[in-house]
Amino acid sequence: MTKSDYASSGVDIDAGNKAVELMKDAVKSTYNSSVLAGIGSFGGLFDASALKEMKSPVLVASTDGVGTKVKLAASVGRYRGIGHDIVNHCINDILVQGAKPLFFMDYFATSKLNPEQTAEVVTGIAEACKESGVALLGGETAEMPGVYQPNEFDVAGTIVGVLERSEILPRQDIKAGDVLIGLKSSGPHTNGYSLIRKIFANASLENKAPELNMSLADALLAPHRSYYSVLQPVLSEIKGLAHITGGGFIENIPRVLPDDIDAKIQLGSWEMSPLWNFIQATGEIETEEMYRVFNMGIGMVLVVDKNSVSKLQASIQEETFIIGELVEGKQKVQLIQ
Repeated sequence: MTKSDYASSGVDIDAGNKAVELMKDAVKSTYNSSVLAGIGSFGGLFDASALKEMKSPVLVASTDGVGTKVKLAASVGRYRGIGHDIVNHCINDILVQGAKPLFFMDYFATSKLNPEQTAEVVTGIAEACKESGVALLGGETAEMPGVYQPNEFDVAGTIVGVLERSEILPRQDIKAGDVLIGLKSSGPHTNGYSLIRKIFANASLENKAPELNMSLADALLAPHRSYYSVLQPVLSEIKGLAHITGGGFIENIPRVLPDDIDAKIQLGSWEMSPLWNFIQATGEIETEEMYRVFNMGIGMVLVVDKNSVSKLQASIQEETFIIGELVEGKQKVQLIQ
């Protein structure tokens, strides 16, 4: 009988240990005084005593993945941006309820562990956490031959944040006449990549695309941006936030609307990257489908009282766009040419 060990089954414990060693410093760089135990522990420990200073603290948690963007990243050997993607997506998902992020946990799984590749992804995660003051409290690296195809991987994450109960978004006074303000996206973020990969299946991703003045890889793998630092100082002026993720404008904006209100979006009211026209023309995609699948250059939509628009726009430290308004309706999105 042939001698069996774990390595012969496709799982390399030493490779896992090397990956941890390579990522250890990046992970520890995210620690703050609230982290009591992190990497190497069975569970991360986070001191929550600061919550006692709040009147009525509410914890907000979210879990998400990066979707098939990981497959596109793997095809060109770019991994660090995927780490930024998963963190910033999760930060934005709890920001729409007004939460301050506290800590993040990651999960990385692959067919065969490549320590350098794994460390690149987790280093990206740590960089994004550090940028937003989030502790990377722990995570899991899993080697699962037979579950994942060779050279493929997946990454997911969980974030926990906190806010006062009285400050939960969306607010109850959203009404017709409120104005919709859009903030730019950095690209497709983490959505629509199954369609993107289908459209560009035979394209050379690394060559410069004249229509974009950059390579397709640069345009499509731009990391998902975080809106936390921009919006946190002005949350008290905002009635609601919609993170434009899977489902685009059509599915995400109604999530913050009352039953009797529609969002009227004025197409062409914001500066749009040529990437979107390139995707639409190459894939021969209907306009409404584009707005159902992609963020179309707007990654976050703010609902604001019409009397607060000028003050809010002046307070936000980047270009913003008035992209529409709320009207009476049935919790739908109207796209106006």
